[in-house]
Amino acid sequence: MAGIDPAEEINELAGTLRSIQDVLDLGAMRKQIAELEDQVAAPDLWDDPEQAQKVTSKLSHLQGELNRVEGLVRRLDDLSVLYELAAEESDEDTRTEADKELASLRSDIGALEVRTLLSGPYDAREALLTINSQAGGVDAADWAEMLLRMYLRWAERKGYPTEVYDTSYAEEAGIKSATFSIKAPYAYGTLRGEHGTHRLVRISPFDNQGRRQTSFAGVDIVPVVEQTDHIDINEDELRIDVYRSSGPGGQGVNTTDSAVRITHLPTNIVVSCQNERSQLQNRASAMNVLQAKLLERKRQEEAERMSELRGASTTSWGTQIRNYVLHPYQIVKDLRTGTEAGNPTAVLDGDIDEFIESEIRWMRRQESEPA
Repeated sequence: MAGIDPAEEINELAGTLRSIQDVLDLGAMRKQIAELEDQVAAPDLWDDPEQAQKVTSKLSHLQGELNRVEGLVRRLDDLSVLYELAAEESDEDTRTEADKELASLRSDIGALEVRTLLSGPYDAREALLTINSQAGGVDAADWAEMLLRMYLRWAERKGYPTEVYDTSYAEEAGIKSATFSIKAPYAYGTLRGEHGTHRLVRISPFDNQGRRQTSFAGVDIVPVVEQTDHIDINEDELRIDVYRSSGPGGQGVNTTDSAVRITHLPTNIVVSCQNERSQLQNRASAMNVLQAKLLERKRQEEAERMSELRGASTTSWGTQIRNYVLHPYQIVKDLRTGTEAGNPTAVLDGDIDEFIESEIRWMRRQESEPA
């Protein structure tokens, strides 16, 4: 942006911010916040803990969104004053401070603009993620566990609650698979571009000859079901197995057969839950996971039918999407957007916002292209 008059850029950012406010409809947002605050104040709110958590989570999210927009408006106003002060006093230090704040605002407003692109039918939902180790043996299992940590750390950085429903540990190290939820509004819309195969290249810590190893792990993301969804599941089409929960290396962590595995026979979808001590609770959680996966399957089938009617082909995000190279050089690169980061350690610690924002923009372009 070098060479552009700061006042001109501030005007452009102000225009972008006004457009964002129009899309988010701050008046409706304030009204919804007031309604949710009334619900939170109700003395019987926590009679239904699950509903109470949804209400408080939604209220917290909306308050955060509103504060974020209003904060950016204030910062933009203050920035104009800062530039005027620097000019009046010919103060280079103040000018440098203003330039830094302008760059920061450019980034923050751009990130907020991405939020307005989340307008899909399920984008506002919470997210259910499943990570599976793929080709690469023990390295792939270790890689799957690294990805699990990456997403959990990302959610932790955002203050988003998570719940791990099931973890299947590999024999030597890592995990075969894990299923968990991120309980925050718009988690699905934000993360759905992460769906696909993630590839790791590194010196294997499990190879005594220190050879380079390539391993793969798959990330599957679906929206969490809500009461308005109509997913019919015939009990006769389910096979339900109960077993003892296990920890790393197959070690039993529960003394009763409380873990539940449900197989949906028509689709061969298998889901498990072992995080609760009660078999009934695990069964209920597993059914919620199954419903979410069947909802996503239904959505994909409908999208494919519509594409056939239009004579178009659906975009597949289930292929390899990102490379994480730790040797012989260090880089993380998204194969769709070209976004790169030279610090894989930070990325694997949950610093993935740059990748998420660029893929949301990429997906929006893909979806808006004419057939």
